[in-house]
Amino acid sequence: MKMMRIVVLAFMLAGMVVQSAFAGWDPRDEDDARNAVEFFRKNAPGLDRFFEHAYGYAVFPDVYKGGLIMLGGAHGSGYVYELNTLIGRSSITQVNVGPQLGGQSFAEIVFFKSKEDLDNFKQGNFELNAQATAVLVNSGMATNIDYSNGVAVFVIPKAGVMAEATVGGQKFSYRPL
Repeated sequence: MKMMRIVVLAFMLAGMVVQSAFAGWDPRDEDDARNAVEFFRKNAPGLDRFFEHAYGYAVFPDVYKGGLIMLGGAHGSGYVYELNTLIGRSSITQVNVGPQLGGQSFAEIVFFKSKEDLDNFKQGNFELNAQATAVLVNSGMATNIDYSNGVAVFVIPKAGVMAEATVGGQKFSYRPL
């Protein structure tokens, strides 16, 4: 039984680390990025003020998360905007430790208040930890939500069921176009 847990853990970790090959700019990326932004604009109109005033943002249209027993993680790919212009691609990797079971998918967007905040993200110095919280977007979303340490993070659940009481963090990567 212990060996089986180790094998499952190894496969989960390998799945979070392995990414698809990136061979350069694909013209469809711009359409995919635009669709991801439109998904948030349509499903969370309360975010309009962030879109209008943020210096930049990273949008992740599909993040897939899973957990089994005491370990879980998530991974997704997205797009980075500066002054409403697409400038790069990003990935998100999350690791959670604690009791959990299930799987889900969600969309996530991270707004950057200033150039310095976006530059910090682009340099690979950006992580969200257990102390930073994402706001779950719903139809009655509060309009008084603001930036915390130069960032505002919002999540829209898409599908799945997951029960968890975990501590973890998200690590982001950045690749310019």
